[in-house]
Amino acid sequence: MIYSRPLFKVIHTDNNARVGILKLPYGEVITPVFMPVGSLGTVKTLSSDEIKELGYRLILHNTYHLFLRPGLEVINKIGGIRKLNKWDYNILTDSGGFQVFSLTNLVKIRENGVEFANHLSGEKIFFTPRLVIDIQLAIGSDILMPLDVCTPKTSYDEAKVAKDTTYKWLKETKEYLFNKLENPPYLFGITQGNFYTELRKESIKEITDLELDGYSIGGLSVGEEKNIMYDIIELSTSLLPIDKPRYVMGVGAPEDIVEAVERGIDMFDCVMPTRNARNASLFTWNGKINIRNAKYKTDTSPIDENCNCYTCRNYSRAYLNHMFKTREILAYRLSTIHNLYFMNQLMDKIKESILKDQFKEFKKKFFEKYIIKNEKINNF
Repeated sequence: MIYSRPLFKVIHTDNNARVGILKLPYGEVITPVFMPVGSLGTVKTLSSDEIKELGYRLILHNTYHLFLRPGLEVINKIGGIRKLNKWDYNILTDSGGFQVFSLTNLVKIRENGVEFANHLSGEKIFFTPRLVIDIQLAIGSDILMPLDVCTPKTSYDEAKVAKDTTYKWLKETKEYLFNKLENPPYLFGITQGNFYTELRKESIKEITDLELDGYSIGGLSVGEEKNIMYDIIELSTSLLPIDKPRYVMGVGAPEDIVEAVERGIDMFDCVMPTRNARNASLFTWNGKINIRNAKYKTDTSPIDENCNCYTCRNYSRAYLNHMFKTREILAYRLSTIHNLYFMNQLMDKIKESILKDQFKEFKKKFFEKYIIKNEKINNF
């Protein structure tokens, strides 16, 4: 596989919002792009063919979870995750750094890596920056994320230690990867610094000096107020290189994506759209609805009159309401199809508005329907 560099090219800008191309080996991807999350090698409830039919060409798999199941031995023997899941487009792999945050009670951060207590068995696992790269290479990832330290809101001193550790591990990661392979997959850096402006600035300066293929903003969407998240994104994009892709990790609420695109972000991932779907929370262009609500029991209209997804073309709100009430597996599949279709349509509409220099108008109309109408519906 040939990984030609540079990876990214900006096509058009509308103020800070931009459309670009990721020149990936399994097909070009136009940004801004949302990546569905398939932590264990599958986007829950859907097949790889269904994900392709929804229009996706780049998905995320998780290093930590795939290391546990099916395990590195199986992945190596089979020859990569694509041989298992039949996904023949591009893959980005998270490094396991988010699990440092989400499994905090099972984690000990050492100078040379992270010690996990396997959340399934309790067995001790030690992730080093090099092992994380080896796992991602075995998986067959096209965009690699380095091991980092993601922190909740914490003290300045603890945030600085996490930032410094992330940078130290990244330097080791780059040296190891480029010494190991002449033409390695793309490597992104992860900026940290918690919610401290000076630490964020330091992190961005240190990591961009390493001249990587792209840059992600880590440590956001971990419970902070929205305005803080938006401020950190805006600060970061003002300092990150304009000719490299910018990726904000773990952000997937439609309103947050629109705000982040306005501030210059190109890439997104999140479990939220699919997790919401499995919990009966469905996106519409007039806001979210909970399809379990009694008012949908006899509603024969589709989830969204303006949606052309398989679910909306064939099934009613009443049917989805019934499926969820009876806990039928089909409810989760049909809802996931709808929410992922919505997300892909959202990204397409965003790109179209940027190319026409109409992003501000798009954002205004989107928020008028998605946020304001949604608030009225929920307060009814």
